[in-house]
Parts: sequence; structure tokens; C-alpha cells
Amino acid sequence: MTTVAPVKTQYEAIIGLETHCQLSTQTKIFSSSSAEFGAPPNTNIDPICMGLPGVLPVLNQKVLEYAVKAGLALNCEIARYSKFDRKQYFYPDLPKNYQISQYDLPIAEHGWLEIELVDKQGHATRKRIGITRLHMEEDAGKLVHGGSDRLSGSTYSLVDYNRAGVPLVEIVSEPDMRSGQEAAEYAQELRRIMRYLGVSDGNMQEGSLRCDVNISVRPVGQKEFGTKVEIKNMNSFNAIQRAIEYEIERQIQAIETGEKIVQETRLWEEGAQRTISMRVKEGSSDYRYFPEPDLGPIEVSPEQLQCWQSELPELPHQKRQRYEQDFGLSAYDARVLTDDRNIAAYFEATIAQQANAKQTANWIMGDISAYLNNEKLSITEIALKSETLAELIGLIENSTISSKIAKDILPELLTQGGSARELVERKGLIQISDAGALEAIIDQVIADNPKELAQYRGGKTKLLGFFVGQVMKQSGGRADPKQTNQLLAKKLNA
Repeated sequence: MTTVAPVKTQYEAIIGLETHCQLSTQTKIFSSSSAEFGAPPNTNIDPICMGLPGVLPVLNQKVLEYAVKAGLALNCEIARYSKFDRKQYFYPDLPKNYQISQYDLPIAEHGWLEIELVDKQGHATRKRIGITRLHMEEDAGKLVHGGSDRLSGSTYSLVDYNRAGVPLVEIVSEPDMRSGQEAAEYAQELRRIMRYLGVSDGNMQEGSLRCDVNISVRPVGQKEFGTKVEIKNMNSFNAIQRAIEYEIERQIQAIETGEKIVQETRLWEEGAQRTISMRVKEGSSDYRYFPEPDLGPIEVSPEQLQCWQSELPELPHQKRQRYEQDFGLSAYDARVLTDDRNIAAYFEATIAQQANAKQTANWIMGDISAYLNNEKLSITEIALKSETLAELIGLIENSTISSKIAKDILPELLTQGGSARELVERKGLIQISDAGALEAIIDQVIADNPKELAQYRGGKTKLLGFFVGQVMKQSGGRADPKQTNQLLAKKLNA
């Protein structure tokens, strides 16, 4: 009798993200205290953000503008009427013992953003991730735990209330993601959009962008969701992906061994590359929400909405598609160029000077990006202006200089700027394209290397590269490479 091996159960992950974006306003959401990062502890505080008796909050109008623009960019429906609520919980970093947030009537709902996954071959796969809601709220303070490198071993805690009252938007996704890669790309695209809008700097290392992951697993084909677990403490996109991948495996193993998965909040331990239990997850009823009595309702007029809509820039996914369609760039090239709004602006300014789009992309993504990374600079801080890069590319295309010469002079242009043509002329680097002049150099090189000539004509044709190198050496790198190869091949094979 033949024994049939049991079929191994296939599982899928159900993933959603709750993302807090700090808005780039100069002052806090309900008071005039500075929202600047990095001030000495407890210096950017005031009676309003500390919740002292006898004070009333007043909504920063810039917060409303930024929140609406973010909602529009995420294809959300903007509420004509919304309100603030009190979310009550007791924790040392919350000076009022409640947080002013939005509960049942958020400023924006029912949106989406498009993520793009590019494989090693440069092929792009696009997917829409739903946005459940976007709402405004104030941040809490910051707890600093001392006495140990880990929270569990700390012996005391310090509280810095500078962050209390800093304006946030919380963006809640639909559970549409199925892998750590999709979740990490969603978070990156969200940051790109916020940066393009200018409403948030998205600096994860400063806490300007913080992502909490909700994740469960279920057998493929099952409609019901599994028990949801929340993961916190991920300070990079790479950490988001790795934390999710670990948690998927942990939950699958638990199910397979009969262990019960509980609804809880877990922390990602970067050093150990694992998640650990922090606390049982609260439900919305635990926060005892009720309407904020000190703030009136929020109404966005059609005129305001139209004005803010008109001020939206071209967004990353729109640029990517345009770069592919209009300039014939690959999905990979378009993605790299649009990752940073300043890079995209530099690229567009360069091709506006009639520079070849693909060559411009190659220079920006190659030598220029390497310089920026090494020097830790942004593209707005270099001396090489877009018009000079266009001029440099033009000199290559009309055979005035070779690509090698262009690479040789690029460092000086990056640090000192100026005209590429003038630099080439001043240094005497104009490419030798005259056939007679090239032939004279080639004849001399052949005459100086009889041994290599005999070997070449004896069948070692790879020595062509040797002769090309010698011609380049003799010409100071100025010989036209294409013509040099053609003339050399002709003379060597004569």
C-alpha cells in the first residue's frame, strides 16, 4: 500500500502599516513653541503643550494645509467636516494624560498609493495599496531609558517633552501588503510623497517618520484574518522588511506547533534580529475617546481645497511614468532619478539644455552620485550646474572630448564649477579626430613595438587593446577612441 505524504500548508501574510509623519511646521500643532529637532531637553515647551490649567489650544493653520495636501497626494477623499478627539492613556511621556487626535471623523479617508517593485532585470511590477485614513494629531514626549542598553534592563527613565505637541499626521494603510519587501517599498514611497510635497522631511533617524507594522498570517485560501500582532521600534526601511520576514516565520512556526498567537505589541531588536513581546495590544475602547471640547470643528471650504490642490507638485509615480514614456528610460533609471525631488529637478534642468536623457541619467546615477555619497552632499550643494553637465555631455557627443577626458575633468567641475568647454580648451584636452594626426601617432606606436606587432600578426589579436592603450598614452588620452580602433585595426592587419 502506497502512503501519501501530507500536503504542506501554504501561508500568506496580511500586512498593514500605521505611519506617523511629523509635519515640517515651525511651531507646534496647538501652540507657538518651536517644533525644531535637537534642542536641549525640555526647552521647547509651554503651558499649552504641558496641559496646564487655564490654557486653550488653537489649531496651527499650516498643519491643516499640510494634512489636506498629504491627503490629496494620497488620492484620499477630504472631509468637508472633521473634528478632534481626546485619546486617553496614562504614560510618563504624555503630559496631559490624553492625546489630542482624530477618531471617527478624520480629515481624509479612502485613498491609495502605488508602489513599484523593480527586479534585477529592471522590470517593474506595480501595485496599489489602499489608504484607510489620514488624520491629524499631536506627538507625545520622548522617554530616554538609562542604566542599560536595553529597555528591559534599564534602572531609570528621563522624559523630554520637547516633542509633546509636535504636529503629526497618522496614515493608516489597508492590509494590502503580502511581504516585507512590499511593506518597505510602501513606507519609502510614502516618504517620497511627503518630501515632494514639502510637508515632512521624513528623517527616520530623527523620528520624523515612524512606522508600526500590523501583521498576521493565514492559510492560503482562508478568508478570515489570523490574530494580528503589532511591531514597533523599526528605524529603517531595511529593518521594516527584516522584522516582517522574521515575524512571518515566527507566526507560521507557532501555528504549526500548536502555539497560540496572542494580540500583542512586539519590539524589533536590531542586534538580535528578532521580535520580542512588549505588552498586550489595547483596543480603541481602552482609550475612552470623546470629542475634544476645547477645539471647534474643522471645515475645509471648496475654495481652500481647490487652492491646495493647485499647489501640488508632480508626484514621484507620475514622474516615473513620464520619464519612461517621454525619455525612454528604464523603470530602474526612472526610479533612481525620482527618489529625490532635487535629483529629479537637476535631471530635468539638464535635459532642458538639450542634453541626451540617457547620458544625463548615466552621469547623475554614476559619477555624480558616487561623489555625493562620498562627500555626504546633496545635489544642490555641488558647483557643477545643470547647464555645465549638459555642456559636458554635448562635448562628448560631438567628439570634442572622449568620455575618459570627461571623467578626468569632472572632479574639478564638481568642486569649482565653470564652463566645461573653457576648461577643456585651457588644459589642451580637445580630442584628436584628424585622421592624419592619428595615423602619425599610430605609425610611431607600431614602430616602437615590433615584438607586439609580430605577436598580433601571429594570431594574438587581443593585443589590439595594448596598441590602443599606447596610442592613448602617446596622445595624452586625446585620441578619438572610435577612429583609433578603426585605424589601428586597418594598419595592424595590413
